[in-house]
Amino acid sequence: MAREPHRVVVIGGGFGGLNATRSLAPADVDVTVVDRTNHHLFQPLLYQVAAGILPPGLIAPSLRSVIKKQRNARALLADVSDIDLEQRRVHAVGPDDRPLDLPYDTLVVAGGATHAYFGHDEWAEYAPGMKTIEDARHLRSHILTAFEMAELATDPKERAEWLTFVIIGAGPTGVELVGQVAELAHLVLPKEYRSVDTTEARILLVEGAGAVLGPFDPKLQRYTQHRLEKMGVEIRLNALAVGMDDESITIKGGGPDPAATETIRTRTRIWAAGVQASPLAAMLAARTGAETDRAGRVLVNPDCTLPGHPEVFAIGDMVSLNKLPGVAQPAIQEGRYVGKVITSRLAGDGQPRPFEYADKGSMATVGHRHAVADAFGMKVTGWIGYTMWGAVHVLYLIGWGNRLGTIYTWARGLTFSRNRGHRLITFEQANSEATGPVAPRSAPPAAGVAPPVQEQPPA
Repeated sequence: MAREPHRVVVIGGGFGGLNATRSLAPADVDVTVVDRTNHHLFQPLLYQVAAGILPPGLIAPSLRSVIKKQRNARALLADVSDIDLEQRRVHAVGPDDRPLDLPYDTLVVAGGATHAYFGHDEWAEYAPGMKTIEDARHLRSHILTAFEMAELATDPKERAEWLTFVIIGAGPTGVELVGQVAELAHLVLPKEYRSVDTTEARILLVEGAGAVLGPFDPKLQRYTQHRLEKMGVEIRLNALAVGMDDESITIKGGGPDPAATETIRTRTRIWAAGVQASPLAAMLAARTGAETDRAGRVLVNPDCTLPGHPEVFAIGDMVSLNKLPGVAQPAIQEGRYVGKVITSRLAGDGQPRPFEYADKGSMATVGHRHAVADAFGMKVTGWIGYTMWGAVHVLYLIGWGNRLGTIYTWARGLTFSRNRGHRLITFEQANSEATGPVAPRSAPPAAGVAPPVQEQPPA
């Protein structure tokens, strides 16, 4: 009688979950990948969808297409609602609310993270973040609507509100977003409008710390700040958001008096200041006795397993391990490591060494043809940094079609004409943005993860 293959359930089709799945291709296992979306999202380029540079399809290939040649893997579009560690079962629901019961021998949880508003979840209505394709599409519609409404406005004060953009958080995402908004206003759009001068747009970057790109080398921080200021961005360091509504944001600090507050009239606020782990992190912590950190990330063992449950791995943005940052590379490397651990266990080769992270550096773009890069033992800026950034990001895209399509789109849209070929908007979208709440109506908390039934997920 043939032995049943080892059953592996992977929650989340992001960097961690996908790399764990692909690493198990040669193993005698059956892998089921469960995700709330049907695609693998390359989040480092998500801001380019919001800026109208790239179409979503180039950075979000279908999960099924990615694993179609891996005969021991399948993908399910479903929403995880519970994990029974004792019975080793994952409970989920399909799009039609049918219950799904997924037994496992090994479980890999890579639920990712969502936005954190530091105790002000109500701000999600006014300052959307960017973690999903829907988030990026929504931001693109909102930014373009702001310029359209400025064109229609006859009251100078109203026009100024529509032309004021505030990005909260000066990490890589905030820096890249604010640079793109500045380029739209100052380089791409000026000749396209007749009643409004888009170069009059006021673009602010608000950061609670004392420097932009906090984890980067001071040389790169100084270059980034200088470059952004040259692009017309107002940078407020040591400034905190303390309040906001549909037409304004109030910040504290950022000037000579650190206790002073200022209310800025604006119709566009974008949140890039913090992240919160998937609700599954808290669920796993409660059921295993593991600790969580301030961001809600669950602390795991050196081999990425949960305390007392060697059959359960947790990886990526939802875990705390060796103070690693919540970026793509740790998740990628953890996923590959977990795949090797599972394969070694099945082969009876014993326990591999604890996970060791190989830091491959940090990069961020600062507008057109400029970037900062701390990689390969070098700290570079400008065009050289931009070339390194582009090469690395294209390399990590999945599929040569997506890589070549991205290179072509960049060449056409940035190098030659500086045009954004994906600035599509309809009256219905503009009407929703101009008259309704800012935040998407139903943004998921994290890839492949449903919020606990009786708890409100982090914004």
